[in-house]
Amino acid sequence: MSAEQIKEPDRDDRSPGSGLDLALWGELFRYAMRYKRELAGLTFFALTTGSCDVCFPLVSRALIDEMTQLTESGGALPEGSQWLMPYLWAYAGLIVGLSGSVFFFIRYAGFLKAYMAADIREAGFGKLQLLEFAYFDKRPIGWLMARMTSDCERLARILAWGALDVLWASTFLVGITCVMLYLSWKLAVLVLLVAPLLALTSRFFQKRMLTASRSIRKINSTITADFNESIQGVLTTKSFVREQDNLASFEKKTDAMFESSVRNAVLAAAYLPVILSIGSLATAAALILGGYQVAGGVISLGTLVAFLSYTRMLFEPLQQLAHIFSEMQMAQASGERIIEMIATEPAICDSELVKKKIADQAHDPVPGRAIDGDSDQLGRIVFQDVEFAYLPGELVLEGINLTVPEGETVALVGSTGGGKSTLVSLLCRFYEPTGGVISVDGCDLRERSLDWLQSHLGIVLQDPHLFSGSVLENIRYGQLHATDDEVYRAARTVGAEETILRLPGGYGFNVGAGGSLLSAGERQLVSFARAILAEPRILIMDEATSSIDMETEVQIQKGLERVLEGRTSFVIAHRLSTIEGADRILVIEGGRIVEEGSHLALMAARGRYHELHARQGIDEVGVHIEDWS
Repeated sequence: MSAEQIKEPDRDDRSPGSGLDLALWGELFRYAMRYKRELAGLTFFALTTGSCDVCFPLVSRALIDEMTQLTESGGALPEGSQWLMPYLWAYAGLIVGLSGSVFFFIRYAGFLKAYMAADIREAGFGKLQLLEFAYFDKRPIGWLMARMTSDCERLARILAWGALDVLWASTFLVGITCVMLYLSWKLAVLVLLVAPLLALTSRFFQKRMLTASRSIRKINSTITADFNESIQGVLTTKSFVREQDNLASFEKKTDAMFESSVRNAVLAAAYLPVILSIGSLATAAALILGGYQVAGGVISLGTLVAFLSYTRMLFEPLQQLAHIFSEMQMAQASGERIIEMIATEPAICDSELVKKKIADQAHDPVPGRAIDGDSDQLGRIVFQDVEFAYLPGELVLEGINLTVPEGETVALVGSTGGGKSTLVSLLCRFYEPTGGVISVDGCDLRERSLDWLQSHLGIVLQDPHLFSGSVLENIRYGQLHATDDEVYRAARTVGAEETILRLPGGYGFNVGAGGSLLSAGERQLVSFARAILAEPRILIMDEATSSIDMETEVQIQKGLERVLEGRTSFVIAHRLSTIEGADRILVIEGGRIVEEGSHLALMAARGRYHELHARQGIDEVGVHIEDWS
């Protein structure tokens, strides 16, 4: 089943809205509401900044009118500059006030941006930790990386700096409008008549910018995914000489993003000049009518000069709001994707009954007492008529009935794609059965807490993932509070210590990204030790020895008897020779259990297991003959 088959439609694939989604921005603004002190400071200094800006033309008006009166009465300005001092002090006070307000304005906005970026990333990462495996099956790693990096940064920036600009522009705009109405309501009405034209212009650009932005974000996700897959699959790419094909495919996507980006840039570039042109027409109209009013003695020259200053200033916040609006249009696509991810409810989670028990336990006078059914005793594991399908109507498992007593080792064998890994994934609750029930000690697995189940699990995969850091840190990942001695003991239990000590630095050796500085066998040994350190009640090994050399496999087999003792174990085997000592072997074909029994019983039955065993024996003999030749 390919990723394309199970991929859900992204929000980017859906039809765009015609304007801002106020509910979405309200949801995003909740992240800013956590920081009321910073918001209060931002609001206060927005008001003071806008007020200082509005007062400058009023001081100029008073100065011009006094100069006009002095020249008209005496024919010349009085000697000395004493009469100018009040105006100089007023200008100085406004400059100091404006500078201080802008400083604190930007400071608080910077704090908000940093806080909100951290909160949105934490919320997104926290949700990713809770979501089921099926969610990740349907979304490429690059898609998720784009959400957690560029989209988070974009949203934090627009929420913080956009809030700054909106507060300043709104305060400035209201102040200018009030003063203009006070100075000359006729001129103010003339200038404000352009508002409907501005609204229509904005609406024209809204839909087009949002559509272009969504296209950019969508293509950016696929490009990020391509980057990630290209880096991870570089060995495969070079092995099949596919560099030029990959480059050609990548160029198509970058060309598409280039076209969308250019289209978006043209729209954004055209938006502000159109607003500016409309503002210039309003200013010209105010100048003509105001000139007639000055000539007729209706208003003073200082009032006209101040009014024209306000007319020019009026369109500065309008331009700023237009710019913010275009930014919000472009960021809305990012917001939709982030909120959609954060709002996703895990399909696999504790039931309401379990949540209630956990809540009751928090108030239990006896701390640490287990909730009903969640004891340290594991009990029998029972699969009853279990079915599962990744896609509706396409069953991967069907009619699975299985009872596993505590402490039994069960091996799963069969053809690739038969459902072996899916069966143990259901036991781990990585996926939920689409039919039937899985119970532990008579209790439906869905009525037990996920923490209880997963704290009892130890999993060793065919290709284990190691984190950047030392060998010691990677083993300790199985039990973060384990002491060094406990880590060493786990390594000795699985027979890994000798191999680890041969590494430069031993347990302190840095394994590199993903364990890249270790061989496959060394990674597997570290993975075994990590799983055992957690002291699991259920141990699952998914073809854990299929990709390692025979010497390492023998090394692991020596420790397996001690590891499996007293634990319920499920072993998915590639090499049938490794599971001959299992208590029970299940042959799974086509999503069903077609045979089960011990190694000797199944070999005597001469059925499917005997056929697989014989075929693998022939293959191994062939390999040995080739080696000797």
